[in-house]
Amino acid sequence: MEKVTPFLMFQDGKAEEAMNHYISIIDDSEITSIVRYGTNESGDEGTVMQATFTLKGQEFMCIDSNVKHQFSFTPSFSIFVTCDTEEEINNLYQKLIEDGQALMPIGDYGFSQRFGWLNDRFGVSWQLNLPL
Repeated sequence: MEKVTPFLMFQDGKAEEAMNHYISIIDDSEITSIVRYGTNESGDEGTVMQATFTLKGQEFMCIDSNVKHQFSFTPSFSIFVTCDTEEEINNLYQKLIEDGQALMPIGDYGFSQRFGWLNDRFGVSWQLNLPL
């Protein structure tokens, strides 16, 4: 096995917007490749056929699905981020929660200094942790 890569499927052409948002709020992150649908291909022209991006060195893949599914993202799979400072966790939480939904508001739950769990505006679930 070469490697394991988390894969995110977006609907309504949101993949590129999501990638750009994530790399703008997490340092040392970048979009590494984008392949777009062209004219007369099976997806909407210009949307993401396949892309890769990194967040703090962790590679992710994503697509824009043109097939409408009866499912979306679920909090049972989340991106877990270990933060270094209280300022970092607070800033990241505020940027991710915009137009999203809090599952566990940022606070002290006894197992870390600060912890927050949320769904962002794209439906992706994030757990943010500042260890003890």
